[in-house]
Amino acid sequence: MKIVIVGAGAVGTHLSKLLSREHQDCILIDDDEERLAKMSEYDVMTYCASPTSIRALKEAGVPNADLFVGVTPEESTNINACILAHALGAKKTVARIDNYEYLAPSLQPFFKNLGLDSLIYPEVLAAIDINNGLKLSWVRQRWDVHDGALTMLGIKLREQAEILNQPLKDLCGPDDPYHIVAIKRGGDTIIPSGMDELRVGDLAYFMTTKEYIPYIRKIVGKEHYTDVKNVIMMGGGKTTVRAALTTPDYMHVKIIEKDAKRCEKLNELLENQDTMVIHGDGRDLGLLEEEGIRNTQAFVALTENAETNILACLTAKKMGVRKTVAMVENLDYVSMAESLDIGTIINKKTIAASHIYQMLLDADVNNLRSLMMVDSEVAEFTAAEDSKVTKKPVKDLGLPFGVTIGGLVRNGHGMLVNGNSQIEAGDSVMVFCHEQKLNNIEKYFKKNAIW
Repeated sequence: MKIVIVGAGAVGTHLSKLLSREHQDCILIDDDEERLAKMSEYDVMTYCASPTSIRALKEAGVPNADLFVGVTPEESTNINACILAHALGAKKTVARIDNYEYLAPSLQPFFKNLGLDSLIYPEVLAAIDINNGLKLSWVRQRWDVHDGALTMLGIKLREQAEILNQPLKDLCGPDDPYHIVAIKRGGDTIIPSGMDELRVGDLAYFMTTKEYIPYIRKIVGKEHYTDVKNVIMMGGGKTTVRAALTTPDYMHVKIIEKDAKRCEKLNELLENQDTMVIHGDGRDLGLLEEEGIRNTQAFVALTENAETNILACLTAKKMGVRKTVAMVENLDYVSMAESLDIGTIINKKTIAASHIYQMLLDADVNNLRSLMMVDSEVAEFTAAEDSKVTKKPVKDLGLPFGVTIGGLVRNGHGMLVNGNSQIEAGDSVMVFCHEQKLNNIEKYFKKNAIW
């Protein structure tokens, strides 16, 4: 598959690195030689040129591209580059944008006619993750499928959990209301089998249905966690705005921002929200005490500086805040943040890259998420008529090692999957696997796939 990416910034380089590991035919275009030089160790062709140069796009092979991705810092450049790529013959295009208005469903046909197949706004995607996490104070990561028909919960296990040190085959039988689909233990990622056990300190990913979330909370020993009602957000950037605008009505939000002019802008943008904007430094302990940090259930650090966010979350935890969220854009700091037990970690580049990556898969993939902390992917595949996955029970499918099916949605009803489950055409199936294995799985879901 041939992919052309314009923009060697955070999202473009991260996506290029992902594709290089899968040996995809990838070309990265940027007009800055220094940024491109940083990609020299990866299996990615680079081209120094303007992203909107028709000559450069032709020479880079855009007329034969299966996917064209515009992720420069400039929205207009991304849109124009995608329009040109479509006109030159690229099969699919996706552009990174900064204007929320463009995401309106009513505008999708308009952009489609222009030649843009998909638009991504990383700050909006990050805000969704933040608010999903805030809804359950005891969960590191939450992902709802089909309006909550199935729910994935990432939970840090402490000594109070009653499911520790027991084989999963004794915990997650065919009739039990959850499956453990991935485990992060130290630096290792485990796609578990029946003989694996959960241990103190594990980050475990549960697949369950909405009605059993209270049960999961009980067995992991998190019933003492209070629900989030008061939230302090540090940093007044775009991600903070999108998160504040979509926070549930029962939550009260305070935003602490250092820049006085930005505070004025925030007051304009959030005038209809139950949000208080405070001019100050979120690392100021006196200010935090004054603003009621002791009675705050969640602290969200969303400045552009990863170190600041990590330190601020550590401070908030020492002051008694149970739920902390840190935006960590520097991937080199992610493992450090996890080792410090920061809490939920948000990285816009991995969120955006996952959204783009699903467009590369030939099977009917409705959703794709990268579980950054466990180096794994979770994808929602739709089983095609006469596909291999519909012909045998799950235990007889011969799925690759490191792959598991957590659940499915059939006619709007979520259900967990075990070895005896029979997948039917039209089912939305949740598949968990190590990174780089999705290309080996999609053939199971395609109609009349050749083996």
